[in-house]
Formats: sequence, structure tokens, C-alpha cells
Amino acid sequence: MGALRMVLMILIIIISIAMTVLILMQEGKSQGLGAISGSSSSDTYWGKNKGRSKEGLLVKVTTGLVVAFFVIAILLNMHLF
Repeated sequence: MGALRMVLMILIIIISIAMTVLILMQEGKSQGLGAISGSSSSDTYWGKNKGRSKEGLLVKVTTGLVVAFFVIAILLNMHLF
């Protein structure tokens, strides 16, 4: 049981580092000067297809890593291993 706990600990460290890198790679959600002129980012081609872009992929991967992080953290804190 100790080996499985060690593997989960190493996995949670790797996931936390990957999450940090992915979050830092993402763009900010602020509209910047677009908020002053009233233009919305959803009116552009990139705003409409954000789910298919690099930014959309980063959001999906980050969400998956966050879910995995929480599941592993809960498993480790239940002291089953």
C-alpha cells in the first residue's frame, strides 16, 4: 500500500506543476481597451471559435488536471493506502 501512496504523491506533484505552467500560459480574461470602445471579443471570429483554438485547448486540459488533482487529493486524505 505504501508504494501506491508514493505513486499518487508523485502524480499529484507532477499535476500541480503542469497546472501551474498551463495557467500561466493562458491569456487574461480582462477585455483591456475593448471595454472602453464597447467592442466584445465574442463578436470576432476568434471569440466565436475560442473552444477550438489553442486557448480553448488550454482551458480544457487545465480543467481535466484540476479534476484529477482533486480526486487524487481526496484519495490521499482518506488514508485508504
